[in-house]
Amino acid sequence: MKKARVLIYPMLLLLVVQSCTCKRSSSGDNNVFRFNMKDGITSLDPAFAKDQATMWGTNQLFNGLVQVDEQLAVQPAIAKSWVIAPDAKTYTFILRDDVYFHDDAEFEGGKGRRVVAQDFVYSLLRLIDSNVASTGGWLFNGKVEDDKPFEAVNDTTFVIHLKVPFKPLLGLLTLQYCSVVPKEVVDKYGKDFRKHPIGTGPFKLKVWDENNYLILAKNERYFEKKDGKQLPFLDGIKISFGADKAMEFDNFTNGKLDYFTGVDQNIKDKIFTKEGDIKPEYKERFNFDKGPYLNTEYLGFDLAHPANAALKNKKVRQAINYGIDREKLIIFLRNKIGKAANAGMVPYGLPGFDPSKVNGYSYQPEKVKQLLIEAGYPNGEGIGEIKLMTNPGYLDLCTAIKKDLELFGIKITLENVPPPFLRESMRNGKASFFRASWIGDYPDAENYLALFYGGYEAPPNYTFFKNAAYDKLYEQLMQTADAMKANELVHQMENIVLEEAPVVPLFYDEVVRLTSKRVKNMPLNAMNLMMLKEVVIE
Repeated sequence: MKKARVLIYPMLLLLVVQSCTCKRSSSGDNNVFRFNMKDGITSLDPAFAKDQATMWGTNQLFNGLVQVDEQLAVQPAIAKSWVIAPDAKTYTFILRDDVYFHDDAEFEGGKGRRVVAQDFVYSLLRLIDSNVASTGGWLFNGKVEDDKPFEAVNDTTFVIHLKVPFKPLLGLLTLQYCSVVPKEVVDKYGKDFRKHPIGTGPFKLKVWDENNYLILAKNERYFEKKDGKQLPFLDGIKISFGADKAMEFDNFTNGKLDYFTGVDQNIKDKIFTKEGDIKPEYKERFNFDKGPYLNTEYLGFDLAHPANAALKNKKVRQAINYGIDREKLIIFLRNKIGKAANAGMVPYGLPGFDPSKVNGYSYQPEKVKQLLIEAGYPNGEGIGEIKLMTNPGYLDLCTAIKKDLELFGIKITLENVPPPFLRESMRNGKASFFRASWIGDYPDAENYLALFYGGYEAPPNYTFFKNAAYDKLYEQLMQTADAMKANELVHQMENIVLEEAPVVPLFYDEVVRLTSKRVKNMPLNAMNLMMLKEVVIE
């Protein structure tokens, strides 16, 4: 693989200006939003939007039935309205009749045709087609009817038929996986649709050099408006792929990029104060935003395959929960970016998060000592070594946790392995005690509570937790439409998990970003989804 270039060379810059028909903004710069993705993009096919980079890319190119706003509320997109049947198993969507695919030679006259309900039937069936092998098959597998899961009643009426009620369905439909794609174009390009994406989104693909850069141009026929003005306001987007975060930050501060995000351990102290604010030398030059991110960092115990017998005792697991100083970890390892997870697995930023209703853990040394005595292991005697499996990106965090627990006689051995090996070990029951994180796939507390449902294996139930009372509440939640009642069930389930302690919630993550002063109206959302259609460059 060639090293990713961060700078755009003269010939490429000329191409950008010509292809985007870029007008000049008041600042004299092109009306193009520029940022870097350190991990690159592997596909622009929404059926494979499994990672943040792919989701950020496909979100510019495609639309689905519905979408989320800044507050993570579900809003219309191509579907202008919907009705849920009384049995909560039939969802009927009424589609707009003014949405068109991007232009492509496969359409009559090369002009993008109108989207109809049958396009959604095809697009969603594609996710569960074993021949496609979409990474989004889990969205509908086992949830929709076998014979007719999706139905086009007419061009503007689309129906989803569920086997049983699934409360988070609307949130799930906001995922990029559920974007509409044109069958004739997918048939033409097959697997190469990944680099020939034709959608309905605010931007369309112009150039993609996979190892170096991606250029998107404004979709002049986009259907959404803001205050009566057609979106998007940008003429284009320019994305580079450079793996070096230090170089990325330098390019940002030098005015070559408009956006920087992430807490990189190697440069965090260069950017942020210990109080979690941007350093004074950058404060006047850039916009700084921080807010909740639906990511809970945690430690998990494999309850079905514990390598250390002491971990079968929930009082030992509770002692470990009380023995970690989460506040200290946030201050010294993350420059106060994030919040201590003192209220369960459902993170702040989601409806249903309520620390007053959930009996979470905090650092309480006396409780640790008392619980170890009650468990039969005073001062940790007799527990033996506990192996904690992690990956290199979190070695500093786990080292700090090891030091905390050893103060109480709980001996921890760290096993540092590559991320794929760790995930495979978690899946196969070979990680007795492990570090993990759960980033919300969709904005619903159920997404976090599914980690402990006894009807699921790993993933997502990596702790192999089984509790009859919990499972009954989870199944009740799936059929509950009333938000207040749903929140009550969420709190009951969280308290069961905290009592049984199959996990050690560590912290709730936060989105932090810097943008250049020329960038206006860029929303911040807890899904950390890149939303650029309303951005203005001044």
